[in-house]
Amino acid sequence: MKAIVYHQHGLPISDPQSLFETNLPVPQPGPRDLLVKIHALAVNPVDTKLRRNVPTPEPRVLGWDAVGTVEAVGTEVSLFQPGDEVFYAGVIDRPGSYAEYNLVDERIVGHKPRSISQAEAAALPLTAITAWEMLFDRLGVPEGGGAGQTLLVVGAAGGVGSILVQLARQLTQLRVIGTASRPETRDWLLGLGAHGVIDHSLPLFNELQRLGIEEVDLVASLTHTDQHADQIILALKPQGKLALIDDPAKLDVMPLKRKSISLHWELMFTRPLFKTPDMVRQHELLERVSQLVDAGTLKTTLADHFGQVTAENLRRAHALIESGKARGKIVLEGF
Repeated sequence: MKAIVYHQHGLPISDPQSLFETNLPVPQPGPRDLLVKIHALAVNPVDTKLRRNVPTPEPRVLGWDAVGTVEAVGTEVSLFQPGDEVFYAGVIDRPGSYAEYNLVDERIVGHKPRSISQAEAAALPLTAITAWEMLFDRLGVPEGGGAGQTLLVVGAAGGVGSILVQLARQLTQLRVIGTASRPETRDWLLGLGAHGVIDHSLPLFNELQRLGIEEVDLVASLTHTDQHADQIILALKPQGKLALIDDPAKLDVMPLKRKSISLHWELMFTRPLFKTPDMVRQHELLERVSQLVDAGTLKTTLADHFGQVTAENLRRAHALIESGKARGKIVLEGF
């Protein structure tokens, strides 16, 4: 099968060897695995971080967001059958979706939404799982709850923020405030349902006050948490909650103590990495997301379609993500 891989980590994305095409054997499914023929995939910041930072002894296939058709199933599979159209985000300790075929455990897979295209569906799994777990599992907001509370989403125009804003607006009663620094990303967030947008290039606390907000109950910090930490703590209510997904170079938690602010990490790969007893929750929430998309409650966060799955196009996608100027999701389709 055709696959796009990296072998030497740390190369600049302008280097043709940073991502290159090769041929690999088609993998064979284990007991709980689906063998999926990949039709479309999305590129995420985790792809670029691994390519830059993680050594690999052999060519490694990146990419975790995927849409495809089930070609074969393992002996213990019960949730899917050959011919099913599926979407999923995989797990980082297995080969990814930059290849014509991919193996994935059925417990972290959902049926593709019927009402949208393969490319539109490919934009959703990783960010939908991350946003869902962050909002409902980590921050503990109940569906339909949150009345009278405010959620601040820092870096809201990216992939995770674009679905988190929708989930919070559509499935809770929270007041949702996002941060963005450019007119196009501000408009993007308002179109996704944010009640207000503030500029994260300015002090967040002052920006919130500009909207008449003196303090917030919850913060979802999706990027540059270390840069915004002081302002986030200033803006959070006593006994508020802070959840984050990024990798701060330095994060001093002691300032959280005075306000009894709780800190919550979200990594959507945790359940499949550790095969937790509730691992099937990712299948269940993707099924729910699929239903919400087909009902018109949620919409795809696809922002850029970069064409066919080639090494050149994937390098372009990585470059855009590394520039910090991406909004929504970047999708590629077809081999």
